Parts: sequence; C-alpha cells; structure tokens
Amino acid sequence: MIDENGVVRQKRTVFFVSDRTGITAETLGHSLLTQFDLDFEQVTLPFVDNVERARKVVEQVNRISGNGAPKPIVFSTVVQDDVRLLLKESNSAFFDFFDAFISPLEQELAMSSSHAVGQAHGQGNTQQYSDRIDAMNFALNHDDGVTTRQYDKAEIIIVGVSRTGKTPASIYLALQYGIYAANYPLTEDDLVEGRLPRILQPYRGKLFGLTIKPDRLQSIRSERRPNSRYASLQQCQMEVMRAEALFRREKIPFVNSTNVSIEEIATTMLHQSGLKRRVY
Repeated sequence: MIDENGVVRQKRTVFFVSDRTGITAETLGHSLLTQFDLDFEQVTLPFVDNVERARKVVEQVNRISGNGAPKPIVFSTVVQDDVRLLLKESNSAFFDFFDAFISPLEQELAMSSSHAVGQAHGQGNTQQYSDRIDAMNFALNHDDGVTTRQYDKAEIIIVGVSRTGKTPASIYLALQYGIYAANYPLTEDDLVEGRLPRILQPYRGKLFGLTIKPDRLQSIRSERRPNSRYASLQQCQMEVMRAEALFRREKIPFVNSTNVSIEEIATTMLHQSGLKRRVY
C-alpha cells in the first residue's frame, strides 16, 4: 500500500481470537478498525479454548512478526485465564476485550464474573437459544412469499421489489433478535395495479418496506440476469418509483437499503416497528 506521501506501507495483519465463534471479537474489532484508513489482512481464529490451541495461535502470530512484517494486532475475547495469559505472550499488539471490560464491571458490581465460555451467544440461556432457532426456521419457511399460511404469527413482514435485501434483513432479525420475520416480493403486476396484494391486506400493521436506488438495483440484478428486461435501468426505475408510491399511499414505513448495512436496516425496523426482541 502506498500512502499520500508515496511511502510503501505493508498491510497490517489483524487476528480475531475467541474461545467460541469469534463473532464478538470480529464485531468489536471491526468497529475500531473502521476508524483508520488502512488496509488490514484479517484472520479469525475461533474455538481457541485450551492451552494447546493457544500455543498454535502464538506460533502463527509470531511467524508474521518474525518475518519483518509489522507487529500483528490481536483482538481477543477469550475467557479462560490460562489461555488469555498465554496469548498475551505473543509478539503482537494485544487487545483483550475481556480484561478491558469484565474487570471494571467486577469492581463496580463487587462480585466475580462466571468466566463461563459461550455465554455471549445464547448457550447460557437455553430459552433464548431456542427462540433464535425457532425465529430462524420461521424466516426461512416464509422467505420470498413462498408460503403465507402463518402470517398471523409473523411479527414483521418485509415487502419490496426483487433484490432489495428482504431475505438478509429477515434472517438477521431472526438470528440477532429472535424476531419472527417474513418477507414478500412486490411483483410487476402488484405495482401496475397500485395496491397491496390481497394476501397482505389483513396484515397492514406488520408491513415494513425496503427500497433502493434504481442504478444500484440494476447493478445487482445484472449480476443475476445480465442484459434482461428484469435488469434494465428503465424497469428498475419503474418498479422503485411505483413501490415507493405504494408505501406512501398505504402509509407503510420503509427504509432505503442502497448505502445501509443489513445491521442498520434490521435495527431501524426493530425500533420503528416497536418490536420487542427475544434475544440479547
């Protein structure tokens, strides 16, 4: 990488190390890294839950620093003390999220934490884990309008034209929050008629729309069906315009997904709809 002064800068390697899936380490680490205009080589090392695996991580980290590359950055959410202490011995810039936050909390609450592995992602609460799986199954079974028989059980029904991000948003709501989310595609026939599909009319209060900029929609559709009417800019412009008009006429809240992450879309839906999450 060449910076603004013409100096060649090597990519910095970043390790996300966890005794479980690595999701928490990745999430926290990514949030910090986005504040720096640098390229990072990112490596996730999950299930580092014993000393033997920790030694292998240390060897991997030290190989990079021993080859003359910049010192790797390590973000860790490992709970076990013996594993954490060993990881800290690596030749790295080591950031221990557990130590940074748990120790002050122990002092504030005047009690020791459980140091239990797996608590962050539902294993410490079997009901929440079950809720997450049930919601995920519901989202998959009610994807893209395949079945509408249990819309009475849906907590939110995401509507929009094809390829606006309805499926990822539904799955994220289910997996992250335990929300029963269905999604339904607005077809060209629906848009020409200019009214809600009959199947959706009893569930107006559950509807939430997704829209997108036409040029972005064209790009996405062209990857799937290049040079088709479906992917033409004119078709995308027509569908987006009519869908947004429908949302406004029917007073359906909606969000534009063009430059917004799935996480932000799902959070917006959750808060604007007033839904109560089952998973924390």
